[in-house]
Amino acid sequence: MLSLCSATAILWELGLAQTYMNMTHAATTQQREELQRTIWKIAEDLRGAIGGWEFKAYVLGSLFYRFISENLTDYINDLQSKAGIKGFDYAAMSDEDAEPARRQMVEEKGFFILPSQLFVNVCKHCKDDENLNMTLSNIFKAIEGSALGTDSEEDMKGLFSDFIVDNALLGTDVKSRNRLIAKVLTTVRDMNLGEEFQENRIDAFGDAYEFLMHMYASNAGKSGGQHFTPQEVSELLARLAAVPLRKVNSVYDPACGSGSLLLKFKKTIGRDNPALKYYGQEINPTTYNLCRINMFLHNINFDNFDIQQGDTLITPKHRHLEPFDAVVSNPPYSQKWEGSSNPLLINDDRYAGPGVLAPDSASDLAFVLHALASLNEGGTAAIVEFPGVLYRSGKEKSIRHWLVENNYIDTIIQLPANLFFGVGIATCIIVLRRGTRPDNRILFIDASKEFVKNGNKNKLSPQNQDHIFEVFANRTEEPYFSRLVSISDILDNEANLSVSSYVEQEDTREFINIDEVNEELSNLVSEGEILWGKIDSIIKEIGEA
Repeated sequence: MLSLCSATAILWELGLAQTYMNMTHAATTQQREELQRTIWKIAEDLRGAIGGWEFKAYVLGSLFYRFISENLTDYINDLQSKAGIKGFDYAAMSDEDAEPARRQMVEEKGFFILPSQLFVNVCKHCKDDENLNMTLSNIFKAIEGSALGTDSEEDMKGLFSDFIVDNALLGTDVKSRNRLIAKVLTTVRDMNLGEEFQENRIDAFGDAYEFLMHMYASNAGKSGGQHFTPQEVSELLARLAAVPLRKVNSVYDPACGSGSLLLKFKKTIGRDNPALKYYGQEINPTTYNLCRINMFLHNINFDNFDIQQGDTLITPKHRHLEPFDAVVSNPPYSQKWEGSSNPLLINDDRYAGPGVLAPDSASDLAFVLHALASLNEGGTAAIVEFPGVLYRSGKEKSIRHWLVENNYIDTIIQLPANLFFGVGIATCIIVLRRGTRPDNRILFIDASKEFVKNGNKNKLSPQNQDHIFEVFANRTEEPYFSRLVSISDILDNEANLSVSSYVEQEDTREFINIDEVNEELSNLVSEGEILWGKIDSIIKEIGEA
């Protein structure tokens, strides 16, 4: 069977993908909704003693285990089929017969799994396996260990570390914990992620992962939402970052979280750029693991991504690979960083330009400067930020002044409030560009009213996204929505980049027409005089009687 990835690539090469997508849109929507209902039911059935945001490690871990098992099995079966061996099934092989394929599989796929260790084979006996915890622990160690000493070692290391088989929260004893883990495995096994979904070209594993992340983020509030950027915001950022480029070879996220921005770039831009490579760094170890899992779940091979762990602002891990064609990011808002307490940072070429460092209490603009330094000449960065960075004084004002003066800022977009989980305030997007700019002006877009209600949250609809994107791409001015402002005018305004300072707000109050009011008053006075005349006549008649 033609794989999902290769079929999509061929369609795009033939220029038929959009037609195909239109033909199958209704079917894929129905399939995706069915998949999401199934996932929701599984999560509700399984969520109990351990909270949803923690329990997702077991659901997602099982989903990942199933994916890499099936991915490897399909890959080997396809190789055998091409070699003329019909009806071959890697899952039915003995471990001894499969062992000679280890080296080749690690080189080509980045990992190796023996037939007995495959998800499908473990699930056959998991309910009766009294040592299921040890079985899984040994298998996970073997999968990660298969990459030791190879190019994929760092990509595989620790991917199952959050799947803690002996977690006391799963049960008071081994038997009860194994019973619950077995239930997770079998319910994930029974999820419809097979041929029916592939026939409609749904990225089933990727969609399942993203839906779980979305669901847990919305239920967990800030604790979950800090790891997740809403899909429609991710898509808008990807579209913004790719506008000036005909071909994108690399995309980078310095605060990549679970990878939603990088993966949305794959879905929107990667279809036309099959050789696109994905780079990211994440400080949180759990989220770092989630991001790497997310890469595999979206069928990105280990040699096409490089996700690193660490503090990007202090110890960036990708400087030797810079510059990148595009940068997309949603870094943490107004978090503390070393700043002035680290005397080496002021001489770091990423931060040296403005002559001052971002405040110790707010690292926002440090991420902006890092993103700028990571960009290729002609590249674009689209970064979600807390609006305070647009107008706060002190060091941030100095950094803004330098960015504006050097014509690095292309566009500022005010987003609606209440888009992100755990964050009710309105956010903004700062778009940076390196290289030749169309003019010495900055485009300001007030998209604060571009949303639809989605439960208790706001959401950017496709129409909202298109409106923002078209104005951005064409650099057009619309009354009460967008305006081009010269660099000199912005510098005269103390480098204030607040959208409301430049885009006039529409006055929706009802205006009073003075002439109409005067005419109405005149009519009322005339009517009053007539009434008083009638009253006087009535009184006079009463008096004469």
